[in-house]
Amino acid sequence: MTHADTSLYLDPPDATASGPSLEDAAFHAATMLERLNAALDDADVPHALLRDRMALRAAEVCAGFSGRRESAADLRDAVHLLRPGDQPGPGGEIFMNWRRAVERPVSVKALARALPGTPRERLAVCLDAGQGTPVACAAMVLEAVLEDDPRAETVALILADATLARGLGWRHAMPLLGLALKPRDLRKRDDELRLACYRAARVSARDCIRAAADLARRAERLRAVAPKLRTKTSDEAVALFLSRDAVAPGALSALMSDRSARRFCDRLVTLGVAHELTGRDTFRLFGL
Repeated sequence: MTHADTSLYLDPPDATASGPSLEDAAFHAATMLERLNAALDDADVPHALLRDRMALRAAEVCAGFSGRRESAADLRDAVHLLRPGDQPGPGGEIFMNWRRAVERPVSVKALARALPGTPRERLAVCLDAGQGTPVACAAMVLEAVLEDDPRAETVALILADATLARGLGWRHAMPLLGLALKPRDLRKRDDELRLACYRAARVSARDCIRAAADLARRAERLRAVAPKLRTKTSDEAVALFLSRDAVAPGALSALMSDRSARRFCDRLVTLGVAHELTGRDTFRLFGL
């Protein structure tokens, strides 16, 4: 099945809202997660790029939990325009936490890199959390972390989504619970929290299916024009665009000169396969 068929994975008319019971919510969440899993089997989906884009969205949500009014554009700037030796600021740090959590296969080592202040023993316990459905185990982790520290929303959601990915048999974490849970949900406990997590998983999985289909189409267009780029390092540069939500021309410095990098990015825009994301004349960022 190609990415053109992913509309088959969206909610049928009679399943657009979860019922009031845990059983109904669990069923609808499991159904949508199965459809997401099938959509991710599409070879055209740029998985690293999809995870990076979902990480940006999750970071925007988590920044809001702490009262920070930073948009996705603000967080992009904080991370992608960061100079060596500079600190990204609180919002940028949240984005970096999520990016690190999704860019490598789920493991204690990878999570320790993403969440350097969290003891490795705690990370190992979270990844091996309990019995039950993957979403229920993720909810258990979420509740346990927030009971210890109610203000550790980002840590709790990253660990919950890593636990969910492990339970689903995925190699990499995908931000799902981190995208759709609300501040009031994080104050819930027991069955109420599990119900909120089932609903969040269903909504986020549906949104992720749509994003995967969109990025698959964009990636296909980029791959189609790649032979026209005619630079020695164009394959490596294209691979960078297929793995990152945003690319600054300076990120291509190891592949080409600064001038060539700017021309390369402008060429992608001219060909209609990339967009300038900031609307600025300087300090620009590009992406699919």
